[in-house]
Amino acid sequence: MLPGLRSLLVALALLPGSCVAPAAAWAAPAAAAPAPELAKQLSDVASKDPELQEAAAVALGKTGDRKILPLLEALREGSVYVWARQGQRETVIAGDKVSEGDRTLVPLFAAYGREPITGPAGKPLLVELATLEEVAAGRRLRLALRPLIDAFSGQSQLADPDPRVRRAAATKMGNAADAAALPVLTEALGRESDRWARHAMEEALALIGLARGDDAARAMAAARLGTLRSVGALERLRDVAADGGSAAVRQAAADAVKGIERWSLVTTAIELGFQGLSLSSILLLMALGLAIVFGLMGVINMAHGELMALGAYATFVTQGWFRAHLPGSFDYYFLAALPFSFLVAGAAGLVLERGVIRHLYGRPLETLLLTWGLSLIIQQGLRLWFGAANVDVTSPRWLSGGIPVAVGLQLPYNRLFIIALAALCVGGMYLLLFKTAAGLRIRAVTQNRAMAACLGVRARWVDAGTFALGAGLAGLAGCALTQIGNVGPELGQNYIVDSFMVVVTGGVGKLLGSILAAVGIGGLNKVIEPSLGAVYGKVLILVAVILFIQRRPSGLFAVRGRHADA
Repeated sequence: MLPGLRSLLVALALLPGSCVAPAAAWAAPAAAAPAPELAKQLSDVASKDPELQEAAAVALGKTGDRKILPLLEALREGSVYVWARQGQRETVIAGDKVSEGDRTLVPLFAAYGREPITGPAGKPLLVELATLEEVAAGRRLRLALRPLIDAFSGQSQLADPDPRVRRAAATKMGNAADAAALPVLTEALGRESDRWARHAMEEALALIGLARGDDAARAMAAARLGTLRSVGALERLRDVAADGGSAAVRQAAADAVKGIERWSLVTTAIELGFQGLSLSSILLLMALGLAIVFGLMGVINMAHGELMALGAYATFVTQGWFRAHLPGSFDYYFLAALPFSFLVAGAAGLVLERGVIRHLYGRPLETLLLTWGLSLIIQQGLRLWFGAANVDVTSPRWLSGGIPVAVGLQLPYNRLFIIALAALCVGGMYLLLFKTAAGLRIRAVTQNRAMAACLGVRARWVDAGTFALGAGLAGLAGCALTQIGNVGPELGQNYIVDSFMVVVTGGVGKLLGSILAAVGIGGLNKVIEPSLGAVYGKVLILVAVILFIQRRPSGLFAVRGRHADA
């Protein structure tokens, strides 16, 4: 109890005319008295007979009267007492305890509506706890109270301003299949304007009808669930179709099951396609940098996956810094993590290029071995610094949830964000390469390094800048990946092979080819994996890429430049 509130109650207790209470000092609450039948149940709920007590509690819960909810909650919490006054026994709810010397006082509230019981001066009445008789609530009664309280909570949530809360409440009530919820759901459905909340309420009504109605009502409910394409009701409909009453009910349930299963196939296919598209976006971000580096310098950068991991860990560090220093702005950490990941990976790429890789240009086998060794060093460095276990990156609230586009189909915000980020990067790369002087220099060095150098292009600086840009794109891919995957030291190894396949299939240095190859390989991964597993799926894709390269060695789009001329 809050100290201020305790002091207030003590002060109220000591005020003249407040209560510690002479017997005649109390007054009935201002709220209307319950009906005689209800009053009897209020009295029975304090009975020492467990069966009578439970029956009274259940009967009170099924009245649907919201003024009963505080009593049920208090009964479960153990704060219901019997107050004996002038030969009368009254069921009351006790508030928080207040100590006064060696006495423990509690304010009293009416069992019906939880109105405060006041003294003659209208001040709250405090009585000694020792003068009250506690109402015991055993485990069986508490178990019986739980669905009753949940039903009341559901009623309250059906009026919540947030449609997601209303939808969740309707779903919960439908799963409980309590016929007492029918009037509340029907009333809520009449005033509901949100499409998905309406769907959840109609589904809940049908589920209750399927569980509680007669044969005709159950057949109609089964047909309605089929029309609603209720995936959540599929198991119940299967049970009904197998052994659920009359032939008409079973037939209606069987028809509904067939319709829902057909719809599930459609939504599953769309979900797989969407997941493949988001995976393609990650591969595209990786392949963009890889293709530029390979196309410009002929370097097969085996450390590109570890640059991606650096971006992911930079996101983890940013998250930790926001949590420690700007907890009120935690939801915005990901916006800061995007440029930070790009800079960290880009700086690492610049150091690698200037430090070691530039000494091995024109020696592809040595650069391959060098970058492979660098990838192992980076992996071990991450393992020593952050530990071998995966780290947790929390999605900000604005990337949680998704957009419901159809029944049983929701597009997650985080995957939509990744697709949008990849599209933005592709657009940025197009503008950089084809609309700026820097892009012109990159293309010139890519196509003919010697001629570009003769024309005054500083090829070495172009190499360094381009390598840093490619590394930065890998860092962005790592940052995006934190929203849909685990972050660990070996993160990059899971994507480097697929990224190289995208580069080779699309055609080195070809933007459009990289996009098409990323979409194709990412989509194939998601289509094949469910049936063959991840390992055999990748093997099958690798075989397909090899066969493709046999027919088109230059990829989807033929490369031009010094490598093609060599």
